[in-house]
Amino acid sequence: MTPQIVVNVLHQAAFGAIAAWGFGVLFNFDWRSLISCSALGALALGVRTLALAGGWSLEAASFAAALAAGAAVALSSRQRGEGADMIALAGCIPMVPGAFFGKAILGLFAVTGPAPPHAEETAIFAIVATTRVILTLGAIGAGIAIPQQMARHRGF
Repeated sequence: MTPQIVVNVLHQAAFGAIAAWGFGVLFNFDWRSLISCSALGALALGVRTLALAGGWSLEAASFAAALAAGAAVALSSRQRGEGADMIALAGCIPMVPGAFFGKAILGLFAVTGPAPPHAEETAIFAIVATTRVILTLGAIGAGIAIPQQMARHRGF
């Protein structure tokens, strides 16, 4: 692993921790849960950054990161009770692809204007961006849910 990748992972992990802390504050978590949110945010963005550096797609990298965060919560959820799912969610919210979502909305607005130039290209771009947002959110949700379900049901 090159020093540049290590610095990038540490950078993403630090800002993932800050963002997850902020979302934990918005969700009105207590101090102990805020620390867990920060740790999960750092873990999630660190794993996703490593996966992206390895050539994975955004959707696959987000799934792996959410799976890591969900597994970390599932392994320690006995101490946290039923609110563990919310802590995992707050830790993964910084991975939501806001830039793609913004491009999708702006593209759809551009297509609906009067006589838009390059309407077909803009519509395809907006549809691709929308699809990536939907798939990434689904991957994050599945990554959080799978370890939680496996931990709750001993039959897995």
